[in-house]
Order: sequence, then structure tokens, then C-alpha cells
Amino acid sequence: SQYSAVDTNPLSVYIMQPIWNKIIKIVPLWIAPNLLTFSGFVMILVNYFLISFYDWDYTASGTSPGLVPTWVWLFSAFTTFCAYALDSIDGKHARRTQSSTPLGELFDHGLDSWATSIFVLSFFSVCSRDNGKTGVSVYTMYIYLSIVLFNFMCSHWEKYNTGVLFLPWGYDISQVVLIAAYLLTGAVGVEVWQKPLLFGYYITDALVILLIGFSVFLSFPQTLYNIHRAHLKKTLKNDSLYEGLLPLVSPLLLFILLTVWVVLSPGNILAKQPRLFLWMVGVAFSNVICKVIICQMSSTRPELFHWFLFPLALVVYAAISGLLGWTEEAVLAVFTALVTAAHVHYGVCVGMQLSEHLNIYIFSLKKRVQE
Repeated sequence: SQYSAVDTNPLSVYIMQPIWNKIIKIVPLWIAPNLLTFSGFVMILVNYFLISFYDWDYTASGTSPGLVPTWVWLFSAFTTFCAYALDSIDGKHARRTQSSTPLGELFDHGLDSWATSIFVLSFFSVCSRDNGKTGVSVYTMYIYLSIVLFNFMCSHWEKYNTGVLFLPWGYDISQVVLIAAYLLTGAVGVEVWQKPLLFGYYITDALVILLIGFSVFLSFPQTLYNIHRAHLKKTLKNDSLYEGLLPLVSPLLLFILLTVWVVLSPGNILAKQPRLFLWMVGVAFSNVICKVIICQMSSTRPELFHWFLFPLALVVYAAISGLLGWTEEAVLAVFTALVTAAHVHYGVCVGMQLSEHLNIYIFSLKKRVQE
């Protein structure tokens, strides 16, 4: 299917696009677009692990403000900008080198579905978790992450039904806000997040309110409106309501299972291991969404229940029934490692299959020699 995306965000159209059009001219023509996409993703990962090294349990900013060196925040601003730039020019570069392929589209959106959670998890280190005075509670973090992922899911669910990806306004705005937040933290220190801004509210409160407002009043209504418009124009991809709602079943069940674990965990797993748990949420979500993206691209039906849901349901049951006892954290660690390995394996397999099927290399513009 032909890829089509629509971007109506003024920030993107009037400010960012002209910048990307200048940057793209520097990129050598022999570089494969997927290499740009992947480099951006690697930068986000490196940045995430760097912050994790200094701040494993999300307490550094609140309890010992100097613990994360200033250069780390500046590096975060730099990597976030680079990843944002690379993610914005990969498609332009593909058209410029006449190498647009379904593999590139899948590669881009697949990595985005994972990067989305990593951006959020890196940012949590800036505002730190609740220590009684300042910070954000781990439950707020979980809800915040869920809303961001819900937004991401909406735009791809919409594309599954309409065939057009309406780029969410939140994307460009969130990237610019993230870069600004890191620069501010680098310049002034994390203390800036721990002083009330107005009326006893902190900047972090404002950001959470902004995010929820954006989702509930902009993103989601826009998605429903676009699907409704496609319905009126008779351009919907799926005839029945059941078919149209099918991709939402697994992500919603995933969210329900995870929330049950968070709320009913005897060992209070989210408070004990917020970084592990939230990372696992992001990876599991990314895998579920990748399946939807592939179904949308190949015009196939998504399965009702994603296979991750079965082992997850077992683990959640074992945890909340008290079966795991004191091993709950260890089981979470093992489960997180397995889910991450399964997701990486899945990505590599799909990439290799598509590169063989389309007779192209993933990271090179050279054509494969026909056997």
C-alpha cells in the first residue's frame, strides 16, 4: 500500500520543516535512510542508559540534586534533538534517494513505537519521584506513560482504519518541550523543577495537565473525527465495527493486566522497581503496536489476543495471588529481560524477512544480487 501521512501542525510546518530541509542537504546520498532512523534510536537508547546509570530509581533529582552531572542533561538535549532530526529527515532522504520501501516505513514506525516510551522514561529522571516534598509519584509516572502510549496507539489505529497517518500535533511539541526541559535543567540545575512556579503548582504539574489536556481534548477527538470523516466519505478500510475495533483489544487488555499488577501487587512492585516495570510496559506495548502496524501495512487482520498477554497474565496472577512472594522483583526482572529479548528478536526477524522479500539491504542502498 502507498504510504500517506498528513501533517497540519503549524510548529512542524512553519518552523521545523524548513530546518529539516536545510539539514537534509548535508546528508550524503549513499547513506541508507534506515541508517538515519536507526542512528536516532541508538542515540535515544544510549542517553536512556546513561541517565539510568546515574539515577536507577528516579530519586537523584529529588534527594541529591547534583548526582546527575550537568553534562548528562546537555547530552540529553543533544541526543533528543538529533533523534528528532533524524526521525524527521529519514523519509525525506528516502524520497531523495528514491529508496522509499514498506521496510523503511515499518522500521521508522516500529522504532518510534519503542522510542516513545524511552523518551518519557528518560524525562522522569528530570522531575524525580515523589519524596514527600517534591517530585512525581510512581503511579503518576505509570499513568503519564500510559497516556503517551495511548496517543501513539490512536494515530496507528486511525491509520489502520483510514489508511492515512495524521501526524499527531503532540509529537513536535513534545520533542521541542523535551529539548527545552533538558537545556533548562543543564543551565539551572534540577532545582528548577522543585520550586513552585505559580499558585503552589510545579512545572511538572503543568506538563502533566498539558499532556492530559492534549490527549483528551485534541488527540483523541481528532482521531475519532478523522475516522468518522472517512466513514462518511466511504473510504474506511474496514466495513464492520468489530474489524475496526479489533486492533484495540490487545493494547487494552495489556493495559488492564499491567494496571491490575500495579494496583494489587503485594510487594508494591511499581514503587520497588519503577525503572524495570515501566521499561517492560514500554517494550510490551511496542510489540503489540508493531503487530498492528504490520497488519495495517499488509492489509491483514490482527489477531484478537497478542501472545504476550498469556505469559503476562500468568505472571500477574502469580504475583497478586501471593504465589511469587519475595521473588516478585526477581520474576519481574526475568520477565522484562525475556520480553525485551523477544521484541528485539521479532524486530530482527521481520526486518530480515522484508529485506529478502523486497530484495534490498536494510542498511545499504546497494541492491541484493538475485540468486
